[in-house]
Parts: sequence; structure tokens; C-alpha cells
Amino acid sequence: MTAYLSKAELKVRSVMPPEYVDAIDMAQPGFVDAQIALVSGWLDSRLAKRYAVPFDAPYPEQVKTWATALVTMRLWIRRGFDPSDPQMQLVIADSQSAETEVKEAADAQIGLIDLSYQNEKRSMVTRGRTLAYSESSPYVGGDVSRDRGRNEDRNGRGS
Repeated sequence: MTAYLSKAELKVRSVMPPEYVDAIDMAQPGFVDAQIALVSGWLDSRLAKRYAVPFDAPYPEQVKTWATALVTMRLWIRRGFDPSDPQMQLVIADSQSAETEVKEAADAQIGLIDLSYQNEKRSMVTRGRTLAYSESSPYVGGDVSRDRGRNEDRNGRGS
């Protein structure tokens, strides 16, 4: 399984103080890595309808941002916090926003968020796209087929 963050990246990117991450990891070794793996797996399962997951490194910045917000919330829950603290309200809102954005990115119908390759404007969507098109009229297909057949007969390519 691909983990979209390392513990070191999480400490740099998260609003949680790095010493809290270390304290959680010392109290229960492997917990932080397990949360990163769980969140990365959840992201893959959510985004699999539109994207080829797991993503290849370098991972999309937005995926790392979502993973950071979701893992940070899980670590705060593990550590414990005062839910009425105004700063914690921001952490909770950030986590909820990340979850909502992931759902929007995974929605093939509306698709409000579209992941793209770093330094490129090319979309990473590989699934859920339109795979067919329609002619402007139901008769155009017949006209095209008739013209193609006549041209083949004239050029001696028909059987």
C-alpha cells in the first residue's frame, strides 16, 4: 500500500506540534504510520472511480494536503483535545473540508475538483470520462458510411 506522507512530512505539514506527533508515536509505536496508511487507503478507495490509484510519486499536492488534514484530526483524537477550543474548531473544519473535497474529486458526475499532474495543466482523470460521442443528426452516420462505401467502390478497394 502506498502511503502519501511520511512521518517527517506530516510533522512539517501538520498544524499539530511535532513533539505531539512524537509523543503519540512513543506512547504507541506504529500508530502514526498506521493512521497515514489508513488515510492513504481511504483516499485510494474514494478516488478509484476517476483516477488510477495508487498515485505515482511525486504525489499530487492536493492528495498530500487532504492526507495531512485527515491524519492530523485522527492524531488529535488520539491525544485528546478540548472541542470548545477555537483553534480546534479550525482543525475540525479543516478535516471536514478535506473529506468533502475528496468526495467532490471522486464524483464523476459533477467533478468539482480535478487533480492534475504537478507543473502541468493536464488532468489526472483516467476513468469516468465520456467514451463515445454522438453525431449532430442520427442520419449523419449513415451518410458518412454511404460516402465511404462509394469512395471505396470508385477506388477499387471494395470486395
